[in-house]
Amino acid sequence: QVQLVESGGGLVQPGGSLRLSCVASVSMFSINTMGWYRQAPGKERELVATITSSGSSNYADSVKGRFTISRDNAKNTVYLQMNSLKPEDTAVYYCNADGRHIRSLRYLEVWGQGTLVTVSS
Repeated sequence: QVQLVESGGGLVQPGGSLRLSCVASVSMFSINTMGWYRQAPGKERELVATITSSGSSNYADSVKGRFTISRDNAKNTVYLQMNSLKPEDTAVYYCNADGRHIRSLRYLEVWGQGTLVTVSS
């Protein structure tokens, strides 16, 4: 059983900052990679950033230098610090986690409910 809950979204002006959080409540599941994806109206969901359990991160070109992903393994929490926000960053941001079910060892990918980020003046 895995549940992901995002928080921290809201309305911010261009150039501003927001910090998103995602808490994973897990049982019988070993998390490997956690990440953030986003989906703007009328567009496909796209990768924003991912981070492995060992701390290796990956970013979309559009957010490099502006966003930072981090992780607290003890709390099963992943964060996304978003700076220098642009109107094109407006989207619903979804938390993602993958790993293996402890008993069955089957691969499982889990998504949160999403949190809306709106960048507008």
